[in-house]
Amino acid sequence: LSLKFGDIGNLKGLVIRLLLTTSYYQLSVQNWFSLHRLQLLYNHSVQATFNATGIHAPATYSFHCEHVSSLQRYDALLVPSSANDLSQLWEVTFIDFQIQGFNVQEGHFAYARDCASFFSPAILMGLVMSLILLLVLAYALHMLIHLKSLDRHYECKASPAYFAQMKDSDMGDEKEPLRNSGNESYELRNQQFGKIYI
Repeated sequence: LSLKFGDIGNLKGLVIRLLLTTSYYQLSVQNWFSLHRLQLLYNHSVQATFNATGIHAPATYSFHCEHVSSLQRYDALLVPSSANDLSQLWEVTFIDFQIQGFNVQEGHFAYARDCASFFSPAILMGLVMSLILLLVLAYALHMLIHLKSLDRHYECKASPAYFAQMKDSDMGDEKEPLRNSGNESYELRNQQFGKIYI
């Protein structure tokens, strides 16, 4: 696949050539296409060659990536093919890159397989937070399992209430006659009727 810039000023002689291949994989039971190499040609002369890594998708899909670049800050999906050629002098970055080499229908891209890796920063943060929550939950369950019952250590050992029976003779000693208004009344000398043992 060759991209030509036509008559755009200094880019008139620049061509970007993408080498795509398709292969059948038995594990997925379908054809996949891959971008193997990217070449920069200027005035029909190869200026730089980059090997592509990780740019592949099922043949019925397209491939999409926010950045396809030779720079490390964009994960460097394009790697110079050799340290001796001029690839080291070039910096290539495609923004909002989407490609489909085969099975193109009506000039539109098929469903895109995105290049976002499984362990993106957002997914890693989610995994770390999930791990922390699981540890807190495990610690809480551990504490609940080893919680000791208070009933075994603080059983009520009190005996039933006991009221001492008072004899009539005792009551006689306890009573002191009151003389007022002609009625016979008694006042207890000792105000304690009984004792409660707990």
